[in-house]
Amino acid sequence: MSGFFTRKQTESTSRPTGKTFSCSACGLYKNNVNPKMEPMGNFAKGIMNIGDFPSVLDDERGEYWQGKEGRILKRAYAKLGVDLFEDCVNINAVSCHPDEKPTNQQLDCCRSMKVLKAIEYYKPKVIVLFGNSALYSVIGNRWKKDLGDGSKTKLGAIQKWRGFTIPDQDFKTWFCPVFSPSVVLSEDRPEVETTFNLDLAKAVKYLDLPFPVWEEPKIEVIEDLSEIENTWVNSKWGDTKIHANPELAAFDYETTGLKPHAEGHKIICCSIAHDEHNVYVFMMPKTRKELKPFLNFLSNPAIGKCGANIKYEHVWSKVKLKVEVQGWKHDTMQAAHILDNRTGITGLKFQTYVNFGIVDYDSEVSPYLRPKVANSANDINQIEDLLKMPGGKEKLLKYCALDSINEYRLCVKQLKIMNNTI
Repeated sequence: MSGFFTRKQTESTSRPTGKTFSCSACGLYKNNVNPKMEPMGNFAKGIMNIGDFPSVLDDERGEYWQGKEGRILKRAYAKLGVDLFEDCVNINAVSCHPDEKPTNQQLDCCRSMKVLKAIEYYKPKVIVLFGNSALYSVIGNRWKKDLGDGSKTKLGAIQKWRGFTIPDQDFKTWFCPVFSPSVVLSEDRPEVETTFNLDLAKAVKYLDLPFPVWEEPKIEVIEDLSEIENTWVNSKWGDTKIHANPELAAFDYETTGLKPHAEGHKIICCSIAHDEHNVYVFMMPKTRKELKPFLNFLSNPAIGKCGANIKYEHVWSKVKLKVEVQGWKHDTMQAAHILDNRTGITGLKFQTYVNFGIVDYDSEVSPYLRPKVANSANDINQIEDLLKMPGGKEKLLKYCALDSINEYRLCVKQLKIMNNTI
């Protein structure tokens, strides 16, 4: 480890061409009055502000936040008892003024040369990300979500991310994406300024909250599914002596495709998180006899069940295992939509990141979960190719287990929020 994060996790040191990210590769410094601006501020309260890029006036004066945008930010912070330069340290996603919107390559260069080094040096309690360039600078290069057709999901604009307080586990600090003050200025609408002020106030509150370190779960690979029975019953399965209060479990399948109806589709493996720290995972047995404990688990209404997009597990269970799942209690995707109806935020990977700070646990497996030829939802994916690779089975089982534990933890958190707000 180096400071908050490992170099491998956060930094790309070169482009595919083999050229190193550097100021020379970027070139913006050549036409600036005050190039390569250094961080500024006394950092008394541990806040780091990352803006988009220096304005013309910033470049002329060699200081941050010198224009109207700076006055908006100073005023908003002052209402919260925060001085922009006394209590914060200020940097930008690019340290030199660009004539137009900076490219991703320029942002990548400055991330390597400036942004990561500043974060490691200052070790901020809270990092406020103002606008799209700041968002891309510290999250974009690590966001490796797969669309299923070989392309990556779009990071999205600040509108998708603003308002979340992310306990980023790589950097060990809170990320708080917020509209750029330039958006407040250009939109000139009271609702935009109100949102900006509320998001900034939320970020400041997190200065006093302890940072929640994500706990690695205990993953138990099982072959004898009677372990499932022993977790939820006091005596034999099917006895009336089931725990008085409905238990909660999150379960997750890895399958050969999105829909189970076409010939050749299979459930490859399954995981069951039975509390916030422990999860079973197993390859799907071949015989009905071996499956019996799991089928009993699925059909038992006394065990409350949760998942992400529960329709998926329900349909696969019904079609392939010939069992109707009983006891559904919570769907994290539906709950995420109820809590925040923005598009593109309800998926498990996004919710895992914004709630628990895990930005990537699926990139090694996700390419195998897309079909070789993407023609329809019934196409068979490449998951069985993964199983043939050295270590492929272990990677798949761990990925499946992490899906369940993250579903369980997310379910618990969402229920607490909903019970306090409804």
